[in-house]
Amino acid sequence: MSIKQWPQAERPREKLLAHGAASLTDAELLAVFLGNGLVGVDALALSRELLTEFGSLKQFFSASEQKFCQRRGLGMARYVKTQAVLELCRRSLYEDLKRDIVFSEPALVKNYLQYSIGMEKREVFMLLYLDSQHRLIKAEPLFYGTIDASPVYPRIVVQSALAHNAAAVILAHNHPSGVAEPSRADRAITERLTQAMALVDIKLLDHFVVGDAEVISFAERGWL
Repeated sequence: MSIKQWPQAERPREKLLAHGAASLTDAELLAVFLGNGLVGVDALALSRELLTEFGSLKQFFSASEQKFCQRRGLGMARYVKTQAVLELCRRSLYEDLKRDIVFSEPALVKNYLQYSIGMEKREVFMLLYLDSQHRLIKAEPLFYGTIDASPVYPRIVVQSALAHNAAAVILAHNHPSGVAEPSRADRAITERLTQAMALVDIKLLDHFVVGDAEVISFAERGWL
């Protein structure tokens, strides 16, 4: 039986229209995104298979092109679609950051970071440059590392902040392992960068560490 033959209240699209997207399960949302399934497999059944195979929605959307496209029922067209959706989310969240006073809305920063660097397979160190009113000037990845580490050079961080005429900065990096808990090295480099920034009168407001399920703020922990 195809989804079109299901009771209307059980169809993902109709359920979304009646009760909102938040009422759908992960599989139902993915079914709406896919649009259709395969011969003999409806979109919802395919979505359940994909979530089991990939492990989660995040793993599905962050899968490599090769892994994604080699799976029957996906292919290049759907891979391109996933990348477009992710980029639309990033740009929408970035627009929100540009409109608001960044430091007063840490939830906005966390959401943006999860989409911008949270799905990276390697470690990425990002800076958010802010003006004297804590409005966003620019968000920029500055260092890239292996799956385990990203080399961070305080001199380059300071030079970049000065080049953007920043009055304050927010640091962020991801943990490809998925565990957001800051390491001793994370705390050590934050202390070094705080001291380096103070020499040029630039305030380091926060350092966010991005994992799979959470984003940890140094400021919220009382470490800055």
